[in-house]
Amino acid sequence: MNIVERAVVGTCKLMLWVSTTIIFLILVGNTVLRYASGKSLQWANEVPELLFPWLVMSGVVLAAAQGAHIATTFLVEALPPRWQRWLAVFSWATVTALYATLAWSTLQMLEIVHDERSQILQVPGSVTYACVMAGMAMLAALALQSTWNALQQACRPTDPSPASDAGAAEPRVPAAHW
Repeated sequence: MNIVERAVVGTCKLMLWVSTTIIFLILVGNTVLRYASGKSLQWANEVPELLFPWLVMSGVVLAAAQGAHIATTFLVEALPPRWQRWLAVFSWATVTALYATLAWSTLQMLEIVHDERSQILQVPGSVTYACVMAGMAMLAALALQSTWNALQQACRPTDPSPASDAGAAEPRVPAAHW
């Protein structure tokens, strides 16, 4: 795991722990308060609603980093290994461009949704949109790293000598992450 992946994974794990802990404590505290006194905190429903998108996006990025998303690869596996490697480069470059475009588009929307406010805490709507933007940027960074790895494998020269074993003749085809 290189520094980019470690930073992305570390950030997402921290966000998962923090958001899950805060959501849990607020919901438990509000439930206890409601049953003990018959009253509840006005803002107790709003904070989990604001934190939940951060929790979900962190999980999505972590799943991508760990290769846990579903991939259909039977058509790619039918290709010769050399074509598989170059298709991986093209695919990862396309995924990188798409995630970067989504991150950039979300950035452009932040100013628009900033005026929307939550009812009680008056938190700007841009806070939840920022989590989508950050998630897409992290996914783009991971995809860019995968593009680079696939390109390095595709450009590696093969050894056509009969003395080499079959595994060394063709570099390994990068696995799909999502």
